Amino acid sequence: MLSLRTASRALSKSAPIAAAASIGAVRTKVSLPDLDWDFGALEPHISGQINEIHYTKHHQTYVNNYNVATEQIAEASAKGEVKKIVELQKAINFNGGGYINHCLFWKNLAPEKQGGGEPPTAESDFAKKVVEQYGSLDNLKALTNAKLAGIQGSGWAFIVKNKENGGALDVVTTPNQDTVTGPLVPLVAIDAWEHAYYLQYQNVKADYFKAIWNVINWKEAEKRYLIN
Repeated sequence: MLSLRTASRALSKSAPIAAAASIGAVRTKVSLPDLDWDFGALEPHISGQINEIHYTKHHQTYVNNYNVATEQIAEASAKGEVKKIVELQKAINFNGGGYINHCLFWKNLAPEKQGGGEPPTAESDFAKKVVEQYGSLDNLKALTNAKLAGIQGSGWAFIVKNKENGGALDVVTTPNQDTVTGPLVPLVAIDAWEHAYYLQYQNVKADYFKAIWNVINWKEAEKRYLIN
């Protein structure tokens, strides 16, 4: 099995992080992030085949399409092509959202042997807020699963921190590749697109939503809650 670190380095050659001059503007390309575990490391909860396809095909496509769209919009801006700029913005929002959401998704996952599924540290600010608002972590997970089950078609569920409401926690969903912005800081992102689970769970997506908690990296959520 090819490690994710090795795969990421190889794929990054086709989509490096590099500043590039464009017509009338400067843009920055994005690339796949390095991941901390091998494709099969989340089994049996998420199969290695799913992770490999999800990472090297789906996430890579968002990277490629975002980079192309930003290049095209810079050219359109230089030429004053307002209609084309508006049209390209849709591609930037979709693929940029897909890029951002997946970057967080990978950080939110960890093999069980690396702490995946272990509850947040009881003394952490995040854990205290969970108990204060929801009574227990299990209640927060149940609410998130209910929100996930309510997504029609493709989308995401996020556990977020509201910076304008005293750091209150909430669970929000978005369609397609929309991401959360403004005062909402995403702490945990769960992909509800079929490509995230269908090869393993087929049409029983509720089983995927239950299984993923076994590999959720709560330490990442704790860190994001504290620094944002």
